[in-house]
Amino acid sequence: MENNRSVTHRSQVRVRYADTDKMKIVYNGNYLIYFEIGRTELLRACGLPYVGLEKAGFLLPVLEAYARYKMPAVYDDVLDIYATYTLERAPTIRIEYVIKRGEDEIVSGYTLHAFVTADAMKPVRPPKIFFDAIEATIARESASEQAL
Repeated sequence: MENNRSVTHRSQVRVRYADTDKMKIVYNGNYLIYFEIGRTELLRACGLPYVGLEKAGFLLPVLEAYARYKMPAVYDDVLDIYATYTLERAPTIRIEYVIKRGEDEIVSGYTLHAFVTADAMKPVRPPKIFFDAIEATIARESASEQAL
């Protein structure tokens, strides 16, 4: 957790051979898949798996994605995906990502999302269940840190 208004989750992925390109490094577009893994696991860690949002009638399309590549990853590397959401009461949500191999930062970036209704694809503000899940996670992590 970066501050008392954000939540960070770490996921891991091992680079598959299919993730690499002719140069034997991770193909740049696959980092967006890694971002999705981080985002999905962040929501799950907050007690709100993506399937729960869908059952509640919401979808979370990507409006914008950005990645800054710093060094290559290769087949069989184990990568840590850090996904961070900072609590804001905005109509969109932005999730920040840092992907590392050990201490080396491979890529960083973000995705910007809007909530839409699943039936009509109508944009809506983030639902109460989203904020409740994030706030509960932040409170739980804050209490855990204070206990240390």
